[in-house]
Amino acid sequence: MSSHQEPFTRWLMALAVPVLLLGLSGCAETTLAIHGAKQIAQSDDTRTSTRQIDSAKVRRASLRPYQIKGIWYYPKVMPDYDETGIASWYGDPFHGRKTASGEIYDKRIVTAAHKTLPLPSTVRVTNLENGRVLTVRVNDRGPFVNSRIIDMSHRGAQLLGFERQGVARVRVEVVGSEDDRFVLREVRTPKGERQAVTAAPRKSVKVASLPPPAGTTGDAALNQSTPVSRPVVRSEPLTLKDGDQAGMEQVRVVPTVPTRLFVQAGSFTQFQNADRLRSRLAAVGPAFIDHVLIDDRDFFRVRLGPVDTVERADELLALSLNTGADDARIIVDR
Repeated sequence: MSSHQEPFTRWLMALAVPVLLLGLSGCAETTLAIHGAKQIAQSDDTRTSTRQIDSAKVRRASLRPYQIKGIWYYPKVMPDYDETGIASWYGDPFHGRKTASGEIYDKRIVTAAHKTLPLPSTVRVTNLENGRVLTVRVNDRGPFVNSRIIDMSHRGAQLLGFERQGVARVRVEVVGSEDDRFVLREVRTPKGERQAVTAAPRKSVKVASLPPPAGTTGDAALNQSTPVSRPVVRSEPLTLKDGDQAGMEQVRVVPTVPTRLFVQAGSFTQFQNADRLRSRLAAVGPAFIDHVLIDDRDFFRVRLGPVDTVERADELLALSLNTGADDARIIVDR
């Protein structure tokens, strides 16, 4: 290197060092900013509440088909949804995790999971065994068990009085959504197209004190001061405000009537199809055809039962599914 180039080279090196340091500083600041953003996102994630969720976006996403363990589920708007069956509940393993709606599951709050209702939805759940009625906000997916129609939060199971037994015979009815405009924009499904199941009848509502569930003690006990709402007959959907947890803990008590458990393997408009399924189920157990008239249309429902316990109903359901009766489900009827 010539002597006249050396000063120029030293000058370039002197200039490059600050630029390099500045670049490294910029990278460090960028890394720090990304790290900070992640921490903020994680912090926000643990505090995600109903108010932080874009309900419209969640609801649209919740109507997309999805697959769990090889089974496809097809959510849809069902303003006339009214079904009887078995409820279960979920708690500690999911406490603090995200629900399908993006909210954080809190076992101490009244919420529920359903396989196909839009998220969020509001349903009325009636425990047909003790008459307790509770309005519940559905914000999660599940239960992914063929024989269960709704999964209650731990608190919901407490209020409905089946925390200890784990399951209960229930009736689930849609009573509204957080934005009923979503329902109004959809075409209602004709009743004749739905395989309706006769549910336990409604009778006049009586207000009663609400003692803790039998055998429940300590923190798990339902406080005697838990409010019991006065009976209200509603002809329009019930809409609850975001975060109206107090409203979600209003429990009513209605008279109970005896119910029976069946496995309904299928429902048909043609007797011949029903008879073929009944014959195929002969290896499972005594099956019969129950004829009902719904909106002036004949329906022939193939059933097994009645059975005394949920465990026996689960067994019959599994056997029915193994015969190829893919629509088989447990129902509660009079």
